[in-house]
Amino acid sequence: MASIRCNLIIDSCCDLPRDVIEQEGVELLEFPYFMDGEEYLDDMFESVKPREFYGKMRKGAECSTAQIQYLTIERALKNAIESGVPTVYLAFSSGLSGTCETAQTILEQLKIVHPNAEVYVVDTKLASIAEGVLVYEAMNQRSRGLTAEELVEWANEARFFVNEIFTVDKLEWLKKGGRIPASVAFAGSKLDIKPVLDITLDGTLSLAGVARGRKKGLRQLVDFYDSHATAIGTGTYMVVGNADCPKDAEKVKEMLLKVDPTLLFLDTSIGPVIGSHVGPGMVAISFFGRDEREQLSVSDRIAKKIRRNDD
Repeated sequence: MASIRCNLIIDSCCDLPRDVIEQEGVELLEFPYFMDGEEYLDDMFESVKPREFYGKMRKGAECSTAQIQYLTIERALKNAIESGVPTVYLAFSSGLSGTCETAQTILEQLKIVHPNAEVYVVDTKLASIAEGVLVYEAMNQRSRGLTAEELVEWANEARFFVNEIFTVDKLEWLKKGGRIPASVAFAGSKLDIKPVLDITLDGTLSLAGVARGRKKGLRQLVDFYDSHATAIGTGTYMVVGNADCPKDAEKVKEMLLKVDPTLLFLDTSIGPVIGSHVGPGMVAISFFGRDEREQLSVSDRIAKKIRRNDD
């Protein structure tokens, strides 16, 4: 194994299992969330278990989330600078939270006093287990000896190859989080429509499709892998997340193995911050696959080309 040449800062919205991210030189920043007005920190279900958290949601508990506190981010970046060890913060998508922008602002201020500090903030433009896939592989690349600068360059390119898709059980949770109009949620619940969503290139949520019933919604996750995987049959690893619905996650894995018997799975629970917005019943898959940039519409590709010519 190559010597490790940089440290990592990650945040709890990567939704990886706690034991996976507990490595030397990897610091976790915990997002806050609120349940019925009481504040908690997302410690990746160390203190509150998934069944307890989602059980309260099912009983009507009101959940909300917030950015990581300014002082928490400042402390982490200051410590990284003072340690003298080059450090990269892989941050939750700026399209869904202001945390990354806050971290970038803090770092700019700190670099006025420490201009040569090798500390970087990367906007992953990813969330939940998609962010987790990037973080997981970044830890592997770090172990293989990438420098901080190399890891930043790697992450800014690798994020385009992270494919993800998920479905939720009830539209009401997305409605409460302001992700869909109330009228859509009402109509969807009456028709038993299950939304299938993904993350756009700018790091926001996008409706990728709808399914009539739970089984068809889960099937769409499998079809997505079949159409987006680039190397079926080579032992690709995939992160599979669920919001207190492990049996549905197992069903998806069984179907996936029929498509690709060599798949390797990393199972995880969708954390309370993401869970506050999607509710119990979310099932998600994420893996390295096709370049997401290649899936832009023709008009979007033309627009990107024009913007490059203007630079």
